[in-house]
Formats: sequence, structure tokens, C-alpha cells
Amino acid sequence: MWPAALFKLAGETIHSGGVIAYPTEGVYGVGCAPEHGDAVARICRLKQRPLSAGLILIAADVWQLAGYIDPDPDELKYLLADADLPITWVVNAGPLSPDWVTGGRETVAVRITDHPVAAALCRAAASPLISTSANRRGRPPARRALQVRRWFPQLDLVVPGQVGSAAGPSEIRDARSGRTLRAG
Repeated sequence: MWPAALFKLAGETIHSGGVIAYPTEGVYGVGCAPEHGDAVARICRLKQRPLSAGLILIAADVWQLAGYIDPDPDELKYLLADADLPITWVVNAGPLSPDWVTGGRETVAVRITDHPVAAALCRAAASPLISTSANRRGRPPARRALQVRRWFPQLDLVVPGQVGSAAGPSEIRDARSGRTLRAG
């Protein structure tokens, strides 16, 4: 595993409003603390992505999402279920989910990550993280740290590591209907 100093630095960068990149289950992600609207806007500018699209929150466990989600019992069972592949669930948003995360919707997309680096970053930040693939809109996402550094040299920190075995970004499903919104 990576040295504790790296995760301490990453946590400090996140808390200070920085934007970082890190490996996830299938691609490199770009993220920040969800309460830092300036950092979220910076991510959207880098990716050429509209704020109205909304963003995903990842967390090391469901408890990190307290206040960001307000799931009904059926939605909560999906968040707590073990899955073979990473699945992002769209659930009712809680009062801590700002519009720049939800895209102005009453729902929020969240994933409990089991990727060791991504989960360790959430723990180091003591917070869920914005997580969006490291790519410009319409382009394939990065799967290696070197790609991220080339494409986004203005990031505050790129955390090294291997992406997981998923073939690409996570599948997104609506927890109320079970409908797949984006195939994984």
C-alpha cells in the first residue's frame, strides 16, 4: 500500500479545495470535496462538462454519505448490497447535496467504492468525494496516471495506482426503478 504521507497530503489537498486524480474500479477519476463549489466548477471546466449534468459521489462506506443522501428503505438496500461489479446508484438527495452535485435534481448518484486507493482517499478526507472519469467530454477515460498527467497537468495531485478490473466507468442504475441509466 502507499505511504500514509501520500494519503495525508491527498486529504489536505481535498480539504483545501484542491482537485485530485486517483484510480477507481475501472478508470482514473478526478475529484474533490463535494462542498467546494469552486473545485467542482474547475473539474467541469477541465472536462468541458456542464454543471447541469450532475456528478457522482463515492464513499468508503454508506455512513460517509449521511446527509448527502436520503434513501428510502428500498434504495438503501441497493447501497448496502454486495455487487460483483461497481454500480453507481441514483437515490434521493439529502440536504447536504448541493446543486452542483445533483445537477439541480432531487436525486444524487452515489457509489460505495471497494477500490483500495479510492476508499483510502475517502477515509483520508473523512468525506465522500466527487468522482468523475478523467477525460474530456466525449473522449475515452484515462486508465493510467501518466495519461492523467498529460491530459490535465493543472491538477493539484495525481495519486498513483492501478485501476481495478472493471472494463470502464461504473454502471449507473436508478435505485427506485432498478433501470440501468448507463451501462458499465
